[in-house]
Amino acid sequence: MKQDAELFKILSVDKRIEIIELLKREPMNVNSLADKLGISQSAVSQHLRVLKGAGFVDDERRGYHVFYTLNEETLETCRQRLNRICTCGCPGTRRKEELQGKGV
Repeated sequence: MKQDAELFKILSVDKRIEIIELLKREPMNVNSLADKLGISQSAVSQHLRVLKGAGFVDDERRGYHVFYTLNEETLETCRQRLNRICTCGCPGTRRKEELQGKGV
């Protein structure tokens, strides 16, 4: 339970979610992420440090730059945790079941 709370705490910061969204598309370095996010390289580095510590991103040095990629296993574990927590039949779940029942 504490592990789930830590996970949600890490993902509660908008810029970290934006970083994950950007890294879904392609590996990026700090400079590219800072440009896309409109924040300083220092701020990006701090967010990446947290995401890397939690296992969400991996890094690889290519020449002078370090490129960051998503750790898909960690994202899948996160998805499984959310599915385990959200089994209450909340509106989002019911809507999905309704659409599946209609063959959509």
